[in-house]
Amino acid sequence: MPPDSGRENEPGWAGGLRKLYNSVVDEPLPDSFKDLLKKLDGGGDA
Repeated sequence: MPPDSGRENEPGWAGGLRKLYNSVVDEPLPDSFKDLLKKLDGGGDA
């Protein structure tokens, strides 16, 4: 498989969108959101 794997045909804005997506994915979750997920999973005190 070539290293670009089809990226030579993508629009110019695709690289910026990929970079933005990756920066959002790498952000840590706020504690309040973690607490909410814990409650929804049944592991909280609520």
